[in-house]
Amino acid sequence: MTLLSHVRYCDEILVQTDRLGALVKDADLTLRVPTCPDWNLRELVVHVGGAHRWAGEIVRSRAAGAIPEEQVPDAGGPAGDDPAALAEWLTAGAAATVDVLREAGPDTEVWTWGWERRTAFWARRMAHETAVHGADAALAMGTVFEVSPGLAADTITEWLQIVAFAQAQGDPEAAELRGGGRSLHLHATDVPGAEWLIDFGDEGFTWRHAHEKATVALRGPLTDLMLAFNRRQKPDEGGLEVLGDRGLLDFWLERSSFG
Repeated sequence: MTLLSHVRYCDEILVQTDRLGALVKDADLTLRVPTCPDWNLRELVVHVGGAHRWAGEIVRSRAAGAIPEEQVPDAGGPAGDDPAALAEWLTAGAAATVDVLREAGPDTEVWTWGWERRTAFWARRMAHETAVHGADAALAMGTVFEVSPGLAADTITEWLQIVAFAQAQGDPEAAELRGGGRSLHLHATDVPGAEWLIDFGDEGFTWRHAHEKATVALRGPLTDLMLAFNRRQKPDEGGLEVLGDRGLLDFWLERSSFG
């Protein structure tokens, strides 16, 4: 599976934001979000909209360092508890951020917290941030979550890169993801080529796209696989099945949950 284009990530930010906005525009904003237990629905949406505006301000200003959240205009959401106003605020912020991402293109140098310092990082990150939290809202409201196969697969790939980056930076939980001779296979049964093999080496873990026998395999529809890998559903829920050492899968999920 390959990365999506900068244009496609920008498009996906808008698609996923529009779906989230449509979900919440008539919703009870006090509804708790089980997959983000510290938040209600309003807090979830404000987090997403604030993230859009923060990333957009970094790109707009060509920031060379992190921008404090309190310096980002209009990042706290609208006053009051009108869900329609919240949905409008959310979609307006996403549109503004996509405008600056498109204007900048993928290769403009800006600050990021990750492994590359260019605008492409933020387009991809905001697409996945919006999709995963859109899943949180859909699950809380008992509605179907929709995501394109390309974005769902790349959400898994990006998270593997984030965990690998955290391990390289010395994160204590990620540092425990090691142990020679063991492996974890992720296999989407409905999208050809959507497979990942995670090898636990003595110095850390590595991953690649491969179809090989592993210590444990998690297999099923891609959307379910994406949700389970992002800890939004249990590995044996939906159409998923676990084959092999369930303890190793739990080991991964517990120690890659810092995001």
